[in-house]
Amino acid sequence: MNIILFGPPGAGKGTQAKHLVKKLNNFQISTGDILREEIKNNTEIGKKIIDVMNDGRFVNDDIVNQLLEKQVFDPQKKNKLIFDGYPRSINQAKNLDLLLDSSNQKIDLVFFLNVNKETIIKRIQKRKILEKRLDDEMDTILKRYETYMETTKPVLDFYSKNSNFHEIDGSNEIEQITNKIDSFINV
Repeated sequence: MNIILFGPPGAGKGTQAKHLVKKLNNFQISTGDILREEIKNNTEIGKKIIDVMNDGRFVNDDIVNQLLEKQVFDPQKKNKLIFDGYPRSINQAKNLDLLLDSSNQKIDLVFFLNVNKETIIKRIQKRKILEKRLDDEMDTILKRYETYMETTKPVLDFYSKNSNFHEIDGSNEIEQITNKIDSFINV
């Protein structure tokens, strides 16, 4: 089963992805984690993206798509992917469709964790203290949220027409969100 978790930064995608990884024995594909790993390893791609991420902008689709392709075509991960924060643009959504078609896979479920800006700010401030993430500065948070709202609205429209799309109130407690997601998974 391949699943997309969709929502603004701080919506709880990572938390729910970790739950689904355990429940389904799947693999979490977090573009944020993949990009941070490139930065940590000081790769050529990592050097290119650090300024973009710290400025609150989204990394170029070509770079993200290139990194994602390795994950989709990994035979161990076939039909066991939990996409956390991808796709974030129409270009990425179309790329994902092409990659999945090429690897004989499909998206089974799309969950949109809908959360308002005030809740996002509170959560990310808490996460900054707990996880000490460098990209959780207030200015960066607000830019990422605004960029998300502008860039991702067309992607939301793209997926919301599908019968496998489910909008979930992401402002609920973690367990309530998890239970709602679980109610759509027949395992």
